[in-house]
Amino acid sequence: MRILGIDPGLERTGWAVLEKDGAAQPRLAASGVIRTPGNTPLEKRLASIFDGLSALVKTHSPDEAAIEEVFFSKRANTQANTTHARGVILLACKKGGVPISSYNPKVIKKTISGSGAAGKRQMQRVVQITLNLVSLPEPDDVADAMAAALCHLRLAPLARTMARAAAGC
Repeated sequence: MRILGIDPGLERTGWAVLEKDGAAQPRLAASGVIRTPGNTPLEKRLASIFDGLSALVKTHSPDEAAIEEVFFSKRANTQANTTHARGVILLACKKGGVPISSYNPKVIKKTISGSGAAGKRQMQRVVQITLNLVSLPEPDDVADAMAAALCHLRLAPLARTMARAAAGC
């Protein structure tokens, strides 16, 4: 199974592709950041994110995608920009035929580290250990994308089983 993890952002969208075969530990296949310059008009930045994600879907052919939900921020402008970016990311996945699951940041943290209040550095370290990486994943946008994909690998099988059971009732 190949999962595309995504940490949405207007300035930096982190992404990671994880592969998992059966009971084997997941492994990192690829990762990176889609960057958009702050002095570029919003519509061009969103088009860059859409094009970048569309290219990733085409190149890596993920079976599923996992994206971090937007959390409430005291900075409304930042939240709005992240929401715009998340929208074009969802569209790129939909147009690419990739099913996408959304996860609350606290759920991701709790699933991966055991604490919904884990800090950035702690999450980077847990991701590093889980994926057997030589160094901490940088920047934290990439680590967050890896964590979203790891969370999906852990939670999606149960969600599928529950959905099948509910459909059979």
